[in-house]
Amino acid sequence: MDRTVIAYVIYLAVSIGLTVWVARTLSRNGRVFLADVLHGDEKLADAVNHLLVVGFYLVNLGFVALYLSGDETITDARGIFEALSTKLGVVLLVLGVMHLGNVYVLSKIRRRGLMEREQLPPVGPQGWTAPAAGA
Repeated sequence: MDRTVIAYVIYLAVSIGLTVWVARTLSRNGRVFLADVLHGDEKLADAVNHLLVVGFYLVNLGFVALYLSGDETITDARGIFEALSTKLGVVLLVLGVMHLGNVYVLSKIRRRGLMEREQLPPVGPQGWTAPAAGA
């Protein structure tokens, strides 16, 4: 079997495995976070979590597929390791950036929700305040 094909098979197996592991980890741990962001609405948190995981899979597996082909022909075992280290390193960086992007967006949503919950009006809906002196 051609060494380039061997490198492709290893690259696909490791990349897909890493993508599935990261997606499952994000899904499992992100569900609690989403429930808090969405004010305890469990059904909505599950739905948003599922949509985020599907999007994560589509983007990352699409990138893995596009990044599969290489320009060079691998001639020895050293070439396999060099090609794999470059390709897997880029895949890991993309997975990390996707993860940080998700966390950033969700933390912004959470922070906004917390601020909205903590805001109290200066006067109750049926209350009144005395006019300021000199007005």
